Amino acid sequence: MICNIYLQTTKLKVLQTFKNRRMFRKRGGRKIGKTVGYARVSSREQNLDRQLIALREYVPEDMIVTDRASGKDFNRAGYQSLKHGIGKLAKGDTLYIKSLDRFSRDKNAAKKELQYFSENGIRVKVLDIPSTMAEISEGQEWILDMINNILIEVLTSIAENERSMINARQAEGIAAMPIDEKTGKRTSRRTGRCIGRPPIQFPEHFEFYYRKWKDKEITATSAMKTLGLKTNSFYKLAHRYETEHGIAP
Repeated sequence: MICNIYLQTTKLKVLQTFKNRRMFRKRGGRKIGKTVGYARVSSREQNLDRQLIALREYVPEDMIVTDRASGKDFNRAGYQSLKHGIGKLAKGDTLYIKSLDRFSRDKNAAKKELQYFSENGIRVKVLDIPSTMAEISEGQEWILDMINNILIEVLTSIAENERSMINARQAEGIAAMPIDEKTGKRTSRRTGRCIGRPPIQFPEHFEFYYRKWKDKEITATSAMKTLGLKTNSFYKLAHRYETEHGIAP
């Protein structure tokens, strides 16, 4: 009996959730679609609270979708639920986000997604952009089109520029790192580790086969095959060996 009560309760909760997601309210004789919020942070260590507090002013808490994933693309479980399945947004619905960079940081991808929402009659409201929050009267849909165009052509550029600035700062930081004399790679001052792939190490018996190759007793191809090295790796190690031992190429 307890099991049956639990199953019935669970079924009712699922049905109510479905009803909430597909519910339409009437205002002034017009059907108003459901409102959904979307919040995102880039990693599990970051906090969603600031976005959630802001979104709760406009969206019921159980209608806010969240992701903890990078904003470089849209391959995120929460976001994809807005386009597929039971939570799919439909014509007349409204999607709220705190700021454009929570939506995406890639201009071309963001432009494609914003166009998708516009073409399907789904309005996107950005809390940090007052012009997107304006109420549009019936018969003035052209204003909504204008707002969507502003979002697509201008705001996505701002988000992409922010990402470019981050990449530029990272590049500047790497350029300021000291260079290891042996490997020629940039080295972190904090960890002492080389940046990028670890330098290739000399395989066992490298010196023996290197000398046989230099004395023309074997070919470079034969030496590579025996040592298990690719062409690029073999010549890099040969150059490093010659530099370390003062041998003329």
